[in-house]
Amino acid sequence: MAAPHAVVGVEGGRSETAHILSDSTTGDEKRPQFGTRFLTDPRQVFQHNAWDNVEWTDEQEASAKKKVLENNQPLPQEKQEEYDNRANQFWNDFYTIHENRFFKDRHWLFTEFPELAPKSSLNCESHLDVSDTDYSQQGCLDQEQRNEVAAFSHTDGDIPGSSAKYRIMEVGCGVGNTVFPILKTNNDPGLFVYCCDFSSTAVELVKTNPEYDTGRCFAFVHDLSDVEANYPVPDGTLDVIVLIFVLSALHPDKMQASISRVVRLLKPGGVILLRDYGRYDMAQLRFKKGRCLSENFYVRGDGTRVYFFTQDELHEMFTEAGLEKVQNLVDRRLQVNRGKQLTMYRVWIQCKYRKAVAEPLETKG
Repeated sequence: MAAPHAVVGVEGGRSETAHILSDSTTGDEKRPQFGTRFLTDPRQVFQHNAWDNVEWTDEQEASAKKKVLENNQPLPQEKQEEYDNRANQFWNDFYTIHENRFFKDRHWLFTEFPELAPKSSLNCESHLDVSDTDYSQQGCLDQEQRNEVAAFSHTDGDIPGSSAKYRIMEVGCGVGNTVFPILKTNNDPGLFVYCCDFSSTAVELVKTNPEYDTGRCFAFVHDLSDVEANYPVPDGTLDVIVLIFVLSALHPDKMQASISRVVRLLKPGGVILLRDYGRYDMAQLRFKKGRCLSENFYVRGDGTRVYFFTQDELHEMFTEAGLEKVQNLVDRRLQVNRGKQLTMYRVWIQCKYRKAVAEPLETKG
């Protein structure tokens, strides 16, 4: 595998692009999204900037594993504690430097996550994908179940969005690259969007954005890993929770508790949507020695940290938190620098997990 470097717009793995998804657990090709460009002739690799749904050879995977093992010597404990204690400072510094110039609009957002689009609400027929077999069998709620879900809707005037019919919260919102497309695209009057970030600098950038509408959105500072901290919404009130490249920034020891805490905010039938870094992503292979904190967990040059997941790890954490799998896919994409004749392999994981709806009580005949 060509060792990627000098990638424009990528720093320590912060990169997104259009793509196609595949389910690596079955090998079955999934629905084509933005990309339908497949590399059938390796000699044509430099004809385009990117190729979709790229399968790795055994040699490539072995090379990736070897590269990771070579850089698997953790930093001293005191150094690791320093990065942990100063995490807030490092993320504030990052957003102070980059503000909203670093990230691009997520054009794939509504295709991959139609739950965020208009008219999604609790009527699953509007966003069912026939390829998501688990969802098609379990996701639709009968009328009695819908009534049960509706009973969890709060109209407490003391909370932002108290009269909302459909509530979305993004944890780790950054400067709003998910929040603002939702507000712009989804004009459902019953929608309310909550968004939070560990960085107070990022949250301030969201609030000062001209598109920030306090009547439809509420931004606040929150540390996902602080499971004792309160959220501005009661448990059982959210329809959707979005985690996009945020869980990977937590210390691995704090991930399970953090997920279990945020799951409590979901209504029965509510879903968590996740997109994050996959094992052996280009960014992981680019780390030099002296950047490893623990297995598959690294610190970037700016002090921010990142973990690289497997599908199984995410599945175990979500199911441990009491959720049911709707989707767990791996996205492999080959990006090409035609000028430098470099090939760069990206690996992301996309998940949807659903909070079960209690079985309706049996009625006597």
